Amino acid sequence: MIFGMGPLELVLIVVVILIIFGPKNLPKIGSALGKTVKNVREGMEEGSEEKSDDNASPIESHDVEVVEDEDDADAPEDADESVFCSKCGTKNAADADFCSKCGAKLN
Repeated sequence: MIFGMGPLELVLIVVVILIIFGPKNLPKIGSALGKTVKNVREGMEEGSEEKSDDNASPIESHDVEVVEDEDDADAPEDADESVFCSKCGTKNAADADFCSKCGAKLN
């Protein structure tokens, strides 16, 4: 029993596959399925090899670049003069009563 199915169920599945794809396309489908399984296995092996290689070589301190935190230095000065819609997130003028995009009432 394969996957908890008996021989009758397996034969029925093969017959349905033959009816759907036809006998001419089965070798192509089998080949594509085999290549896919092979590629997945190779990808899993490469992933585990890369993971072990990454653990072996720590990052050197001279590879890291230090960036100063300028704390909103590039933020526009008129940020206090706008209101964001709670429904769609659109930026609206501070004196607006309704959203310019969705029409929802602004608080």
